[in-house]
Formats: sequence, structure tokens, C-alpha cells
Amino acid sequence: MIIGIGTDICDISRIESLISKFGQKFIDKTFTVHEQEYCSSKSDCAPFYAKRFAAKEAVAKALATSSSGALSWLDVEVTNDPSGRPQAILHRGALERLNAKTPVDSKSFVHLTLSDDYPYAIAYAMIESRKTI
Repeated sequence: MIIGIGTDICDISRIESLISKFGQKFIDKTFTVHEQEYCSSKSDCAPFYAKRFAAKEAVAKALATSSSGALSWLDVEVTNDPSGRPQAILHRGALERLNAKTPVDSKSFVHLTLSDDYPYAIAYAMIESRKTI
């Protein structure tokens, strides 16, 4: 069963401007330590931050958070699995919302895809629930 879908597009130059204007303060408020380590290891970090920014928005939309209040940026963490596939790890408020939307006899999965083509980064999230019995 599909619990929710969300998509977001982010202007990479907007992220570049925010990093330029606010520096580490913006990065710390928006991205987890693991996300920062991954993005800062890239020669051009802005597209990687922008994809993660878009992914956080897409997951929030898939959780339908507009009607239940905002999440912290740090509640959704975007990492890569061993094969390089992006994955969303939910914490605190995001995890609570996911658990509230997941039927008792089911387990939920967040599917995530990211892409960029300057000047844009895009993310698509789908939350699926599968019966465990």
C-alpha cells in the first residue's frame, strides 16, 4: 500500500547562496553530520547538498506534514546504501509520523531517487507499507 508520495525541485544556486551567506550555520541547521561528511568530500558540494535538501522536502511531502506541522531538517537524513542507492533514514518527528501512518500489521519503506542537472536538483520519495504477516 502506498502511504504517500512527494517530489521537490531545488535550485542548486539557491543552496550555493545560502552556504555563501550563512556558511556552517546553515549547513548545521539543515544537514546531519553524516550528510555533511558525504557532501563536503565532493569537489563541488552544492549539488549534493541541493539533492539532499530536495529529498528532505520530498519525504516531508510524502509524510503529508503540511497538515500536522513542520519537521526539523535533521529529522530526515539522506545517506547512500553500500551500492550507492540513496536512502532516507527517519529520526524523531519524521519517524513518529511514519509510525503513526503505518498499519499495525505492516512495515514501511521509504523509496528515494535523486538527480541533478545544473541548475536544478530533484528528489522523488514514495513511502510504501507492506504487511508483515
